[in-house]
Amino acid sequence: MVRFRFLGCGDAFGSGGRFQTCFLVTAPSARFLIDCGASSMIAIRRFGVDPNTIDAVLVTHLHGDHFGGLPFFLLDAQLVSRRTRPLVIAGPPGLENRLAEAMEVLFPGSSSVQRPFPVEVVELPPGRPTGIGAIAVTPFEMLHWCGAPPYALRVAVDGKIVTYTGDTEWVDAIVPAARDADLFVAEAYFHDRRVKYHLDWATLAAHLPAIGARRVVLTHFSPDMLGRAPPDGVLLAEDGLELEV
Repeated sequence: MVRFRFLGCGDAFGSGGRFQTCFLVTAPSARFLIDCGASSMIAIRRFGVDPNTIDAVLVTHLHGDHFGGLPFFLLDAQLVSRRTRPLVIAGPPGLENRLAEAMEVLFPGSSSVQRPFPVEVVELPPGRPTGIGAIAVTPFEMLHWCGAPPYALRVAVDGKIVTYTGDTEWVDAIVPAARDADLFVAEAYFHDRRVKYHLDWATLAAHLPAIGARRVVLTHFSPDMLGRAPPDGVLLAEDGLELEV
């Protein structure tokens, strides 16, 4: 059984009082996060997740509400949770340097300190699968300005496929990224207002028949989407929502 939990599903600005993006995937062969926004350690504590059980963190793009929790995660692992297990952090090109820079801004000296556990940073090439333990991750390049390639991630684990768009306006690469996925988590920042670099529900809905995902969940809402009724056959994410994939 593969389980998917929204530890945080909010936007960058805390709209609706939601934590920033952080999803927990628990499978028989692996336990990992998809994104780790700046508020993620708070969400991890709130929902009773042991961070030492997490094998990997997969990052869609290098904005603070999607990767800014990593300095806190790493320092917690070293100073509080006393982690000894290896950790893999995987994401787009530029991740290793940006993570080191973020750590130095927030906690000077923390990027070069000796840790009691190994950390491997993997920069994922677009368009082909990369094995990370029992996980196979295939990144698809999206359109969202963040100073490095933004990705949607198609993740295969224990016979299931989970796809997350990350933040992006509509690009045709979303279709192969999510085609026939068991769970497709998609940004829907607005309902029907089209803005650069973000996805709206009306545009996404028009393409869902071509995607053919078995289950669709919308996330990363602006105030425009908060409080709306879910469209037929689609779920709206909430912090703490847990699904069986």
